[in-house]
Amino acid sequence: MTQESVRPITRRRAAVAMACAAVGVAARPTFAATTATTTTAATAAAKPGGDIVIGQSAHLSGPLAPTLRAVLRGQEMALEEFNRKGGVEGRRVSLVTLDDAYDAQKTVSNAKELLARPDVVALFGLTNTAGAGAVLPLLVEKKVPLVGVYSGSPVLRAKHNPYFFTTMASYRDEVVQMVRNLVTLHQAEIGLVYQNSPFGQLMAPVVEETCKELGATLVAKVPLEVSGSDAPAAVATLAAAKPRALIFMSFGPSMVPFVKAARQKIAAPIYCVSIANSRALIEALGDDARGLAVAQIVPYPFRATSTLTRSYHAAMAAADLPVDYDHFFGYLNLTVLLEGLKRAGRGVTPQKLVAAMEGMRMADIGGYTVDYGPENHHGSHFVELVMVAPGGRYLR
Repeated sequence: MTQESVRPITRRRAAVAMACAAVGVAARPTFAATTATTTTAATAAAKPGGDIVIGQSAHLSGPLAPTLRAVLRGQEMALEEFNRKGGVEGRRVSLVTLDDAYDAQKTVSNAKELLARPDVVALFGLTNTAGAGAVLPLLVEKKVPLVGVYSGSPVLRAKHNPYFFTTMASYRDEVVQMVRNLVTLHQAEIGLVYQNSPFGQLMAPVVEETCKELGATLVAKVPLEVSGSDAPAAVATLAAAKPRALIFMSFGPSMVPFVKAARQKIAAPIYCVSIANSRALIEALGDDARGLAVAQIVPYPFRATSTLTRSYHAAMAAADLPVDYDHFFGYLNLTVLLEGLKRAGRGVTPQKLVAAMEGMRMADIGGYTVDYGPENHHGSHFVELVMVAPGGRYLR
């Protein structure tokens, strides 16, 4: 199945279409281990013209690993393109990715290993919310920035950290957009299903608070195991509450059994966070994916209408891959960091990178705008809702 653009619809048409959708969900990116070869610490110290090294901890193994493979491939394509065009004034950038199997303690262990290397100028793309939260104090201790995470958890943004930068909207931004849309459509009786993990347990209160703030009613909330083994029971509990819409605050393999079960029991649209959007899972759902409402935090990738999307399309064509959100998520996330490295210059250090990132005021990165400053390290609040159309395509 190939995801491709279709004729865009107006916000009014999209709202009507989403109101009529029977169920909605989707699963966010996929990652393949992308460990680049880097210089040793001693070599880096002796050769200031060596590679610029950034480090990453991500779940390359475990049940959630398939949701990361395409994202990691997108990162890789962005990095290959950047280095092919000369890197940072002739210096290549290398990315070292270590496996944490989505275990927070392993994330911290990996981060400590990477931060101990004198050639690492930044961390990038942590994928575990609890692990990223535990790493934040280490950044201050080591004075090394973390730029870009694959978690939009508001918990990570609650307190300003001088060495932490995000590149995309938060999950709270996404929830606000979903609930606001449902209130507008007079479908404000909402059922919540949340992943039975630290991610879901952190996000359930955010959904509750947002519903109160925007005048919606949370009629039921139920946990869902990562495997989705309890999907029928979760759907039965939700169905009893007669929700007019569902919010799916989960991702990974649980999506398929949950959506299929919900299709049978609940005639209501399902709204999903961006992390739930994965082409592989959309394909696995087949016709059951039709009508899913998905929050997206990256621009619509299917039309090459900007410098960024044209470059992305070229990279995907060279790799003989269909354009999708999954690869674009990784491609764009790393592109923001690479722009910061370029602005920091050939002699980049962790402190110079921090200054460069804080200097990116309303910076247009080929069609995607980020806005940072000394007291604002969260560069984007962009969210749009799309709907899965027949054939796995997306309607705006």
